[in-house]
Amino acid sequence: MKLIKAVFRPERESEVIQALEKEGLYAMTKMDVLGRGRQRGVQVGEATYDELAKVLLMIIVEDRDCDRAVESIRKSAYTGHYGDGKVFILPVERVLTIRTGEAKL
Repeated sequence: MKLIKAVFRPERESEVIQALEKEGLYAMTKMDVLGRGRQRGVQVGEATYDELAKVLLMIIVEDRDCDRAVESIRKSAYTGHYGDGKVFILPVERVLTIRTGEAKL
């Protein structure tokens, strides 16, 4: 299993979620976060915004679904501008359901 963490622009949130649902991937955790990339924020006139609003989406997928999920996120979050976001893929050792105690390896 893999944990996919995707950080992207908030205006692309519904497109990303719809793309994942179209692929049959419904379970996810979503958080509104602040962040910045290498450009260290944005300057508009004399104002500098060094932390920008982003969405952090986390999903657990089977190994066989990982590439499909990542490509769905990448395509649906894409605007072509700096700050479109990043996708991080991490291995998952074990998942435990709190209610039942069932472990999924």
